[in-house]
Amino acid sequence: MILKEATIREIKTRMERYPSHRSAVLPALTAAYKQVGYLTPAIYRELARVIKVPYVEIMEAATFYTMFPKQEVGRYLIQVCHNISCSLRGADNMITYIESKLDIKLGETTPDNMFTLISVECLGGCSAGPMFQIDDTYYEDLTREKIDKILTDLRAQAEQDSR
Repeated sequence: MILKEATIREIKTRMERYPSHRSAVLPALTAAYKQVGYLTPAIYRELARVIKVPYVEIMEAATFYTMFPKQEVGRYLIQVCHNISCSLRGADNMITYIESKLDIKLGETTPDNMFTLISVECLGGCSAGPMFQIDDTYYEDLTREKIDKILTDLRAQAEQDSR
């Protein structure tokens, strides 16, 4: 069993809010993701048993949404929007800059396991691009200077947290 009892209780409590168990798929995925940090087929199977829906429905939802990583990620997951609006405002250059700054490519994690960099189709901030999301925080109208400050601040925060 991968999921902790507390996570399963949380999922079951959320299920009570919905007339159909299918409506609890996204909240269940979110609870599992918050516990584990990424999702796997084994977690999909466990969720299917807990909320009593077919495995394929769990898998379809999990693989559709980019907010659920499918493999272990670094402490900070950087999701760069690359849709047309952000691309027209410099997202491709921003991705190249971040790759250079962190010395990794899209889909990779820094050797210190601090940052994982991925691109996503849309973060919903089309008028404020280029933008990225790090964990649950959105950063808009990014410049190289803003990116440098964000990464420096996150490293400092991680160092402070480890003390």
